[in-house]
Amino acid sequence: MKLTFIGSTSDSGQCPSLYETPTGDFVVQGYELTDPEALGQLRDVLPGEKFVVVPRELLTRFGPRA
Repeated sequence: MKLTFIGSTSDSGQCPSLYETPTGDFVVQGYELTDPEALGQLRDVLPGEKFVVVPRELLTRFGPRA
């Protein structure tokens, strides 16, 4: 699968970053959520799912407009 780099809020080109897939879905690169209290509040977690924390600015700056 080829990813298209959409943007990042990092000045050094690292995470967090946003990518788009050929099907129009998004891939988010960020730091893994490890806080036990926060993880305990997640709902309907399926096997293999991971959670990352990204700044609001990443999504408001580069997220879809429509």
